[in-house]
Amino acid sequence: MSGGPPVLRMRGVRKEFPGAVALDVGEAEIHALTGENGAGKSTLVKVLSGVHPHGSYTGEVLVDGEPRRFTGTADSERAGIAIIHQELALVPQLTVAENVFLGNERVRGRGPLARVDWGRTTVEARRLLARVGLDADPSAPVSELGVGHRQLVEIAKAVAKPVRVLILDEPTSALNEEESANLLRLLLEFKERGISSILISHRLNEVVRVADRVTVLRDGRSVETLDAARGEVDEERIIRGMVGRDLEHRYPPRTGEVGEIRFEVRDWTVDRPDRRRAVDGASLTVRRGEIVGLAGLMGAGRTEFAMNLFGRCYGRYVRGTLHKDGREVRLRDPGEAVAAGIAYVPEDRKELGLLLDAPIRDNLTLAALDRVGRRGVLDAAREAVAAEELRTRMRVKCRDVAQAVGELSGGNQQKVVLGRWVFARPDLLVLDEPTRGVDVGAKYEIYQAVRELAAEGAGVLLISSELPELLGMCDRIHTMCEGRVTGCLPASRADQESLMRLMTRTAGAPPGTTERRAG
Repeated sequence: MSGGPPVLRMRGVRKEFPGAVALDVGEAEIHALTGENGAGKSTLVKVLSGVHPHGSYTGEVLVDGEPRRFTGTADSERAGIAIIHQELALVPQLTVAENVFLGNERVRGRGPLARVDWGRTTVEARRLLARVGLDADPSAPVSELGVGHRQLVEIAKAVAKPVRVLILDEPTSALNEEESANLLRLLLEFKERGISSILISHRLNEVVRVADRVTVLRDGRSVETLDAARGEVDEERIIRGMVGRDLEHRYPPRTGEVGEIRFEVRDWTVDRPDRRRAVDGASLTVRRGEIVGLAGLMGAGRTEFAMNLFGRCYGRYVRGTLHKDGREVRLRDPGEAVAAGIAYVPEDRKELGLLLDAPIRDNLTLAALDRVGRRGVLDAAREAVAAEELRTRMRVKCRDVAQAVGELSGGNQQKVVLGRWVFARPDLLVLDEPTRGVDVGAKYEIYQAVRELAAEGAGVLLISSELPELLGMCDRIHTMCEGRVTGCLPASRADQESLMRLMTRTAGAPPGTTERRAG
């Protein structure tokens, strides 16, 4: 921590969890906050940002040594605290400049005669965008920007105010590697300018890269604060603090054997809604009991391929065949895909994977209602028993299966999505970024569930942006670039460097990396 008293201090804070939290943030410091889902990170942020007002918790929040009693977000902002939520608070229909100054408009005149000064708004927006490293037209609608650029607009919006402490909640969860690196560089630049940051992230490699200190939460308590200057900040030490034990093996061991080819995709080709090619002649196989990885940079076509394969959920199918056990199957909608034994866990669980207002029970049994009904009528008692068994198997932390799934942490929501397909007993499970925004403990439990499905004979197609995850979980790894499959390597002969070469190769795979030779 920098010299002098901390700019921000939380002391003995208790709110909705049994323990007490203490947190000190020094001036010009990047302070990471880590912990499993449900450890109390989100609650802590809500206290700091005034969402949980003073009086709804015990303990103290001090800024520059002075106690503060935030009754709302405006009080927190006046104290120089700004928060970038994981779910970005931008209005897509408004321009970049309008979003940057939303609620903080640049006006001329006073009282009823006040009007927005659009010239000043544009000039200052352009300056702020340059400050965060975003080359974008201030007059362009935010809807035209990608996720990484929207993140920078949100940060520009925060630094348009006199910010002292910037809180970022999982800021890189939806970003590719280049965008994540740019964001981390920006935090280091803010540090040089005297702005402190609280970084909440499950990506521990990023935490280790930039954090000056790391506070670990577990079960609502501050377990320890690690200091990079003393050499205490490393991934294994953080994990030990988060889960209360060493994870000697990040990935569960393989059980079961790989069998014959169960699914074969040939020459799969898909156009985007604007008629541009998204997937161009992709071919791959998945064997019984096998976990096959699919790697590629953002825009490579992995998600488009998976969604179109799952009953043509995305884009326009052009050509290609899908064979199951040697026989061609034609899937025109998701219902036919499910009937054919194919399951899909989407990248965006909240938008595409869950009914957030519905109970956990309904979300778990939705894909196989015939198993909890009689003659087309739902049997509530059978459904409740099945849902409870699934909740136990998937280790979902909740009050009971009647709780709304939207109230769960991200990791537990992901377990519910996966549990739904465990219940449906698929022959092929397609997983698109299954551990994005999930803590290390929940990741291991998800990996275990995937391993169990494979051991029971299901084939798994695992799409992930985390190359260590693919290397740790998969038997073979395919790579994609610009809609084409560019190679396939057995995981035993692959490393991050060899995969990256194939992920950036636009032509066909070089000798020795084709699926036939890889086995």
